[in-house]
Amino acid sequence: MSSHMIADRLARAIERNRVPDLHAVVAVHHGQVVIEHYGEGEDFRLNEPLGHVRFTPDTLHDIRSVTKSVVGLLYGIALADGRVPKPHEPLLRNFPEYPDLAADPRRAALTVEHALTMTLGLEWNENVPYTSTANSEIAMESAPDRFHYTLRQPIVEEPGVRWSYCGGASALLGRLIEKGTGVALKEYARARLFEPLQIERSEWSAGEDGVALAASGLRLTPRGLLAIGRLVLAGGAGIVPESWLAEVLRPRVRIDEGFNYGYQWYVGDTWTGGFGNGGQRIYVAPALDLVVAVTAGQYDRPDQPTASVVLDEVILPGIVG
Repeated sequence: MSSHMIADRLARAIERNRVPDLHAVVAVHHGQVVIEHYGEGEDFRLNEPLGHVRFTPDTLHDIRSVTKSVVGLLYGIALADGRVPKPHEPLLRNFPEYPDLAADPRRAALTVEHALTMTLGLEWNENVPYTSTANSEIAMESAPDRFHYTLRQPIVEEPGVRWSYCGGASALLGRLIEKGTGVALKEYARARLFEPLQIERSEWSAGEDGVALAASGLRLTPRGLLAIGRLVLAGGAGIVPESWLAEVLRPRVRIDEGFNYGYQWYVGDTWTGGFGNGGQRIYVAPALDLVVAVTAGQYDRPDQPTASVVLDEVILPGIVG
């Protein structure tokens, strides 16, 4: 199907209100752009209203929890530099400032891989809106020390067994990168990932302590988001070590049927991706030689179908149909 037909399919979906709050979509198939669309609507920088925005190729957009997937790539770059601990190493060994926590033998057994796979076994709940401190990520960001807050949460199940969504895990990984490299996370990302990918525009929202929010704070343009997906499709593109990317994308813990988690990336049977609150999405389908980036404004809603509809009803039928 031609890009013109995919555009027609998207126009029909918009007309039928199948993709509410769609802000942008860019897709590349066999190296060629098959759709690039920009909409308009209400937007936010985390919980800060930005008003009504007309989106363009240069408009930065929260990618929310796709930030975690970028941190997963950065960890591999830092690991190849010998700057961060290997996945099997104990987490608390790298946080000697918390001797009170290391004294607990169950907690001392937590590894970096438990953070990479979100299998820390800690009490953690992000199933409420990200506007409330009842949400563990918001409570973490409101704490005097987000890393101590995360590491001191009660262990409620055996680590390494069950995937449980945890922004604190990503915050810990970001901290390990900063500790090991001696460079602020956003600067390390700019120098080692964004500039090599020719991503010229980015922002990284920070907490009150000035530290970049590794779980949800990154802002990219849709083309920047797409560039991250194209790097994954290209096996790391010489920027992320190919051996690390293979580890990142290996299914390690089952979330649901045909839906697994690797190292900060979701892994399906035929695709891999990053997901963010509101409908932010990177979708990579290697067998189809396809990469899709979606941004949307369905933040904090219980049902956020727009990104899935764009993929399932607009782009994939146009590629495989």
